[in-house]
This record gives sequence, structure tokens and C-alpha cells, in this order.
Amino acid sequence: MGIRIAPSILSADFANLQAETARVASADWLHVDVMDNHFVPNLTLGAPVVEAIANAAAQPVDAHLMIEDPDRWAPAYAEAGARSVTFHVEAAHAPVRLARGLRSLDVRASMALKPATPIEPYEDLLPELDMVLLMTVEPGFGGQKFLDLVVPKIRRTRELLDKHGGDIWLQIDGGVSADTIERCAEAGADTFVAGSAVFGADDPDRAVRELRTLAQQA
Repeated sequence: MGIRIAPSILSADFANLQAETARVASADWLHVDVMDNHFVPNLTLGAPVVEAIANAAAQPVDAHLMIEDPDRWAPAYAEAGARSVTFHVEAAHAPVRLARGLRSLDVRASMALKPATPIEPYEDLLPELDMVLLMTVEPGFGGQKFLDLVVPKIRRTRELLDKHGGDIWLQIDGGVSADTIERCAEAGADTFVAGSAVFGADDPDRAVRELRTLAQQA
């Protein structure tokens, strides 16, 4: 199982995003949180900024849409240059159609779940996806404390993914740090979003490498 680290731009310096992406050269992906102040109580950035990051960064962009009506808006992020687009199943009206539409645009289709949303009702959707994102904090703000209650859901999700086979990644987002990444990796996660643990470090790229090593060891 390969390990991927995706630093969250939410914790970077928004005034110097191109320079910030260069500070995490070892990252596998760049994670960009898109929030609309409706689905979550925060407002961040939209498709034009995602496009600018995608054009400037060496790493592929993973756009996490914490927005209402992703069925309508998600394709625009694929067109903006994101290589992976994540929608929240709680907000999607037709998740299968949305996932297939994203794949038809040659991007990875990913489904996100809030901490209290169970994975089991969505088992039949898994073959339509390239990644499942489990939030390990309540979505909306960076720097939150990791919710240990999600760890059993990570295990259950890994069991379902193994049952269905295929190369579906299991991503964790929220409170990922040197103190929490090992238990998530041991539970079955393989892709990790880290914000303040990376961009809050003196050497962000070293933080990326250290997180990857910890996950691999687990």
C-alpha cells in the first residue's frame, strides 16, 4: 500500500501560494479546501484560485469541495486543472452520476464523509470512486483536534474497500500530525491531508517526509 501526503493549502500563506507550494516539494499532492459558507461555516477560495495553483505547482491538485450543490459546481474544478475532485456525499443529489461525470473529465472522483456519517450506506457507491475521504474533524476550519472516534470507521472503510477490490485510496483529513498519523495508517488509511502540521513547521518539506515515514512504519 503506497503512502501519499497532501499538504493542505488552507494552512499556507495565501499571499504567497506559489512560493508555499515550492516549500513542500516532497508532497505527493496539494490539497485545496473549497468552502462556500453554506455547507460549512467558512468561506475560502474558488475555481480561479484552484486554476492558478494547478498552473503554478509541480504537484497535482486535490480539490476538496465543502460546498452545497457539488453536482452543479464540481465539474468546473476539473476544468480548472484539479486532478482529483472530492464532493461531500451529504451535499450531493446524485453521487453516482457526479462521480461518473468527474471520471469522464479524466480526473479522480472522490467521496467525502463527515465524522458522524457512516460509510456502510454508501458501500454500493465504492466501485464508482477513486478515493474515499473520511473527515477526522468537523469540516470548516483548519487546526482542529483529531477525533479519535473516527478511527473505527477508518477500519470499517478499509474492510469494505478490500472487499470490493480495485485501487481506491482512503484519505484522512483533519488533525493529522506526527501524533496521529500512525494510528490512522495502522487502521488502513493511505492518503493523508496535513495542514498546520506541515505549514506550521520550520521546514515544511521535512515535515512532509517525516509524516510519510511514520505512516510507512505503521
